[in-house]
Amino acid sequence: MNQMSETKRKRYSEAEKTKVFDIEFYPHIDSMYNFAYRLTFDEDDAKDLVQDTYLKAFRFIESFQKGTNAKAWLFRILKNSFINDFRKKSKEPSKVDYQEVESYYNSGDVDKTITTDLRVDSLKDMMGDEVTNALNTLDVDFRTVIILCDLEGFKYDEMARILDIPIGTVRSRLHRARNLLRENLRVYAKTMGYVKKS
Repeated sequence: MNQMSETKRKRYSEAEKTKVFDIEFYPHIDSMYNFAYRLTFDEDDAKDLVQDTYLKAFRFIESFQKGTNAKAWLFRILKNSFINDFRKKSKEPSKVDYQEVESYYNSGDVDKTITTDLRVDSLKDMMGDEVTNALNTLDVDFRTVIILCDLEGFKYDEMARILDIPIGTVRSRLHRARNLLRENLRVYAKTMGYVKKS
């Protein structure tokens, strides 16, 4: 079946490739750069990562299905490029055991409101360097899920595809990431009067 779908895959002319690239991919370049920068913390590395992503997207453009989420497809390429090429340059971040929380989130009894959406609550009145700095202190796995969900607006199933992890892991990782970020912001929030001092 895979062989059949490979042979049925549309072959684009160079002009068609350029058109798909310009219409489907290029509009996401700013989001791609922001994501790359939040992963690398370096302007040059972020630019290189975006360039590498777009080169790969153009090279494999025939595997992209028109009408699907181009942004999610590009984010997945960028994330894979980051892991394969850029992350190797620095030491591997510590591994996190998600087993216990994941099993809870995979159960049918999970309360969907157990974690709050940062766009609505924690970040509603807080903007600026403090939020960015708090986000940047998180491990890359936690930082990535917050960026994808709370800043870029991806759904859980899209995030699972981008990150190549089960939806239960997406939920558990996001829950943990939001709690870590909330803790990082607690002192700042009290200082600025967003939260009553206890």
